[in-house]
Amino acid sequence: MELKSTSLGKHLAQHPYNRVKLLPAGVEVKGDRHEYLIPFNQLIAINCKRGLVWGELEFVLPEDKVVRLHGTEWAETQRFFHHLNSLWLNWSAEMSDVAAEVLTAQREEIARRTRKEVWFRRSDMQALQDNLRAAISALPLPHARLGEFENCREAWAICKAWLEQGEERRHQRNNVYTERMLEKYAAFFDQVESSPLNPSQARAVVNGEDSLLVLAGAGSGKTSVLVARAGWLLQRGEATEEQILLLAFGRQAAQEMDERIASRLNTEAISARTFHSLALHIIQQGSKKVPRISELESDATARHQLLIDSWQQQCREKKAMAKGWRQWLSEELEWDVPEGEYWQDKRLAKRLATRLDRWLGLMRMHGGSQAEMIDSAPEEVRELFTKRIKLMAPLLKSWKAALKAEEAVDFSGLIHQAINVLEKGRFISPWKHILVDEFQDISPQRAALLAALRRQNSHTSLYAVGDDWQAIYRFSGAEMTLTTAFSHHFGEGDSCALDTTYRFNDRIGEIANGFVQQNPYQLRKPLNSLSKGDKKAVTLLADDRLDDLLDKLSGYALPEQRILVLARYHHLRPESLEKASTRWPKLNIDFMTIHASKGQQADYVIILGLQEGKDGFPAPARESIMEQALLPQPEDFPDAEERRLLYVALTRARHRVWLMFNKQEPSVFVEALKRLGVPAANRP
Repeated sequence: MELKSTSLGKHLAQHPYNRVKLLPAGVEVKGDRHEYLIPFNQLIAINCKRGLVWGELEFVLPEDKVVRLHGTEWAETQRFFHHLNSLWLNWSAEMSDVAAEVLTAQREEIARRTRKEVWFRRSDMQALQDNLRAAISALPLPHARLGEFENCREAWAICKAWLEQGEERRHQRNNVYTERMLEKYAAFFDQVESSPLNPSQARAVVNGEDSLLVLAGAGSGKTSVLVARAGWLLQRGEATEEQILLLAFGRQAAQEMDERIASRLNTEAISARTFHSLALHIIQQGSKKVPRISELESDATARHQLLIDSWQQQCREKKAMAKGWRQWLSEELEWDVPEGEYWQDKRLAKRLATRLDRWLGLMRMHGGSQAEMIDSAPEEVRELFTKRIKLMAPLLKSWKAALKAEEAVDFSGLIHQAINVLEKGRFISPWKHILVDEFQDISPQRAALLAALRRQNSHTSLYAVGDDWQAIYRFSGAEMTLTTAFSHHFGEGDSCALDTTYRFNDRIGEIANGFVQQNPYQLRKPLNSLSKGDKKAVTLLADDRLDDLLDKLSGYALPEQRILVLARYHHLRPESLEKASTRWPKLNIDFMTIHASKGQQADYVIILGLQEGKDGFPAPARESIMEQALLPQPEDFPDAEERRLLYVALTRARHRVWLMFNKQEPSVFVEALKRLGVPAANRP
């Protein structure tokens, strides 16, 4: 059957199409130079319209496309339309039965997948949606028409919702699951730690995403959540002890975690490792030759002496080296360098030793050749960095020679070897779940080790607990963007926050949180305190009143209450503490740097050194060329890491904090703290 435009209608319409032919399951629309085949499975609607004289047929296609035929005789147009429409509707009814069967099966599959009593992960959602898209692409009807048919309507609405509102549906489903788990396993959450987990902690434990970052402020129970997560995996049968890997950033932290696991989970089969012990284990299992860690790594004095001896030898034997080092120390670091054989100066050598140790560590952590290090350096410092690398090269050579003589490896070499073993497939990972504490301290090298482990087994989940507000180790290679851009580096995942601190009162929390969040690049998270503090819980005090403050503390601080005195550097230890044992014999006073205080807590905290200048706090933002080239790029906010350092210092205290500032040269932080409402007292 065919419908054509009249001669006059064709002439007046001036349209590409002037006739339509009926096919077994479609139509063919033609013109003198154009033709369009429209199968029924692409047809959304057929409209028949009457103009002033002639008729018009309109074929509606997906994405709002329309094909029109003009200038047909009206009565013929009506007859053709009714016949075509009847065929199309009959075909549609038949095809709707096929579609309904497919959609019903998909609805049941969605129910089956979401009914399971497990966390519905992003990867589960992706698999569900991929399955849906594959099924729907095979339907004989256009998607836009599925809602027209009663036998398809309900199932199609459900399938469409899971396609278009997937994340919203996933969150709703996981919220229901979480509430059910918290109720069903209430006894577990009450008993897994020494005190019951709060709702945000319990929710973080239940979350089973492939990659999860738990943001946890100071004193909010990060390690408790990590231990509880391991217990939850065992409780639910999602893993055996051998399939759980716990990682900490130091031996002491790993030992403390082991003790908590043994006491809380009643198992010794789960043992926390450091990244270095993990690397050693991988190499031991995947290589015939078992490496030995160099004794230099645990003996800072011997390490410094090796570097200084090599440095002195280079300066003594090569004039060009001596000249280059003099320029480096005097021009870049602005040190006072003695005339003549300056390398023999013991005070200068002692001061330089820690710098050499740090620079060598950064070079070893990079792991590449000198050319690769130079190529990776920012362009603005590349020329100077090339000169610095040439001066450091003999020291690196001496270091490697010492390792070879000892038949040992250093920590950086250990991790590089472990990654190599994993990439060559010589180690089969037994771990399904990797749990990492203090994640904000992770370096690119350690992140590469995690990535290599997960590449070997794509089903390995990463559960990380950290706090970007406490990221204070950039100088040792830690890169904060690995935390703040977690999903970018470790795969699409979830993040959640612990919202309660058990350490400090609400006044300390208000000041510490407000201060660190003045930096807009810090991740936002709530951190509420359980205890109340008065307006003097955080107080600014002139630094010449330290003795008066300790006198006053001696009147009410109990012997068992700890007092932490914190400073930016070791050498800023106040002279007042030399007489503390006799003048304030009942005070329990500890002095340490702010970096060393990480993980510590005390009843009272005294923070020293809020002043401008060379030994000030914040420290002057001047880095050597080596650090600019080899460390992660600093954030685009003034004193960003120094702000986090003060946050760490403030949040060590349970009850009160005093910030000792220099009246003549106050730190820029003093004014910032005053704007937050911190009072400046004339006396303690």
